Amino acid sequence: MHLAVLHRHCGIALSDQDVFANVVGGVRITETGADLALLLAVLGSFRDRVLPRELIVFGELGLTGELRPVANGQERLRKPPSTVSRPPSCPLPIDQKKPLAA
Repeated sequence: MHLAVLHRHCGIALSDQDVFANVVGGVRITETGADLALLLAVLGSFRDRVLPRELIVFGELGLTGELRPVANGQERLRKPPSTVSRPPSCPLPIDQKKPLAA
């Protein structure tokens, strides 16, 4: 579904690519807050670009291309993982509703 949204709203077609997502230890991701992170990881791989280590992203991706807020968004920004050496500088607003292509 994420790849279809990316193609429809951003014009990036990955239909000719084999796309696999692997999570360490075989953990199953059931939280929708991982949608944006997964999409950025796929895009980074496709464009052969490394995302910044201190980048923190979360958000649910809707079928119409909008980013939806996730539960405890402010708390996630206040307590980033220990691998992040500095606080996020430009996070998306928690109530951001604009489509990705806008």
